[in-house]
Amino acid sequence: MVALPDRTLMSPEEYLAWESTQEERYEYWDGKVVSISGATRNHNRVCINFFKLLDDSLNLPDEIYILAVKLRVEGGRNYFYPDVVVTCDDRDNDPQLVQFPCLIIEVLSPSTEAVDRGIKFAKYRQFSTLQEYVLVQVEQPGVEMFRRNQQGQWVLSEYNLGDSLQLESVNVEIAIADLYRQVQ
Repeated sequence: MVALPDRTLMSPEEYLAWESTQEERYEYWDGKVVSISGATRNHNRVCINFFKLLDDSLNLPDEIYILAVKLRVEGGRNYFYPDVVVTCDDRDNDPQLVQFPCLIIEVLSPSTEAVDRGIKFAKYRQFSTLQEYVLVQVEQPGVEMFRRNQQGQWVLSEYNLGDSLQLESVNVEIAIADLYRQVQ
């Protein structure tokens, strides 16, 4: 078991130094350290499937990361661990974190769904480089994609099991059924 720090608030620098020595992952929310809970096998399988499908299709300079790379939000006031994140920006050269995502994918679970849809999406929308935000259901097949249009507005599209998801940010098309391969 890993002990949380004695103080309830930390500076971003203290968090980064402390968290790098931990076995478990912790997010940083405006000075507060928040433990990341374990995921189910189905959650993990959907993450792996999405990663593999993207990784098989992406070309350099696109880089894809899964589960264990931090996303630096709001100039370091927050650090999150998205399920899958893609960056196509040469400025992303820190081996521990991404600062210029073009695509973020969150696989929803009952304990994180409200946060992923609400607070995290509000913070993610502040990235000028972010073009698409994808939410994937695990309990039942279904995908929601928010895409920033030319006017800067976020437009929702919904997809079901027989549909294909066109990710314009990375020029990849994915069959929704492929995301749920081996999911029970």
